[in-house]
Amino acid sequence: MKTIATCVQEIIVASPFLEEGLSRQIINFSALAKDLNEPISKMLRKPVKEGAIMMALRRYQQPLKLENSKSLKQAFSQLGDITVRSNLSDFTFQNSKTLIDSHAQILDKISSNHQIFYAFTRGMFESNIIISTSEKDSILKAFKHETQIGLQEKLSAISIYLPKGNSKIVGLYYQIFKRLAWENITLYEVVSTTNEFTIVVEDYLVDKAFSAIKRLID
Repeated sequence: MKTIATCVQEIIVASPFLEEGLSRQIINFSALAKDLNEPISKMLRKPVKEGAIMMALRRYQQPLKLENSKSLKQAFSQLGDITVRSNLSDFTFQNSKTLIDSHAQILDKISSNHQIFYAFTRGMFESNIIISTSEKDSILKAFKHETQIGLQEKLSAISIYLPKGNSKIVGLYYQIFKRLAWENITLYEVVSTTNEFTIVVEDYLVDKAFSAIKRLID
């Protein structure tokens, strides 16, 4: 059975910015209780008192105090170099039986050129290729028999080398995404390997995104 406390928890967990504000004690409980009165009343299907909502807000405990996590702070202090690559294009193709053959042609062409940025992601129905724009003609030629769904140019990638064991650290990616969201930075694409994390943004956002990530380390 739902209670005011469980409703409050459900709303906060679904709202990262709200949870952040509460953890930093920068939100007025009275004003928030008033704002939550209507949605909580609908969830419980009965009127609720704002005083009861305020009490639930004051008693709310975050499942994990991410900002105070020793392992999280240590991980950010051990982040490796941040690398920026610009002049990238993102191609989206519909998956097909011949797509891998087209993909192999590109790999064969660029295998000896380590200056070219290249990332390939295959989903259930479509695949993405992020590559240096200088190779645009090669992509169009190799994939000329494939169904192209989309193309986005003027992109930049920011890559971060993560410390070993990062997959065991709760909240690592959350902190990165939260910082970018607070800075109003839209991510076009995210690519990761075991120890490397790359975000792709439009060119006009790259300086802002780089600064936001750099502040996580400083």
